[in-house]
Amino acid sequence: MPRIRRVIALAGAVAAVVGLTPAVANATPSSGVSATIISKVTVDGKDYILRQITIQPGGSTGWHWHDGTLYAYVEQGTLTHTESDCTTAQVYSRGATFVETSGADNVHIGRNLGPTPLTLDVLYVDPAGSPLSEDAPNPGCDFQ
Repeated sequence: MPRIRRVIALAGAVAAVVGLTPAVANATPSSGVSATIISKVTVDGKDYILRQITIQPGGSTGWHWHDGTLYAYVEQGTLTHTESDCTTAQVYSRGATFVETSGADNVHIGRNLGPTPLTLDVLYVDPAGSPLSEDAPNPGCDFQ
């Protein structure tokens, strides 16, 4: 019986800590995005992750940045890629390639402003175990 009480007390403590952990209120979540990891391998402390991402018309990645470098190919559709200074950095159409550099000073958003789904093939080269992206608040742009 004492062991059951310890387990219940531990579960209650974990629930209390989780409940008191502040949420990131300013993050801008993605919308209309789906993705599939095609392959993943770790070599010399780096994750190489190949992923196919689809963004529906009107959808976006939300504001974010990457811990590693991202290499992308536009398979179909058009991507509007905007930097944190709110200027459109580039519009990428079918067949285009681009690179996103790493670091919290490279906050950006990808949006599908076109009428058809956007499909990207993306290779992430990240420090092993890091997330594919880090959420960021809207830097003050008048769109999400």
